[in-house]
Amino acid sequence: MDVSHLLQSAGAFASLIAAAVVALAASRTSSARVWREEAEAQKERADRLAGDLTEIKNRLSRIEAENARLVHLLTSIDPSRLAVVRLADTTTQEA
Repeated sequence: MDVSHLLQSAGAFASLIAAAVVALAASRTSSARVWREEAEAQKERADRLAGDLTEIKNRLSRIEAENARLVHLLTSIDPSRLAVVRLADTTTQEA
């Protein structure tokens, strides 16, 4: 085997290695882009869910305030009815 044949073989082998490296780099770049897009989508979803949770908390606070006002009105009208309401209310017993 002479030197020129050895250099041609080495050149072909180096070309194959370079092609494999380029393909691997392209695959990793593509994967990174897909993962980045997925992370951004998950962040948007989390932000949306956090907003929904804040809205639910605000609604619950308004409902609790209204409930307290209604209980106050009920006790001022007929205190015996409050006992019935408290017996039916299981949320305070579970908490």
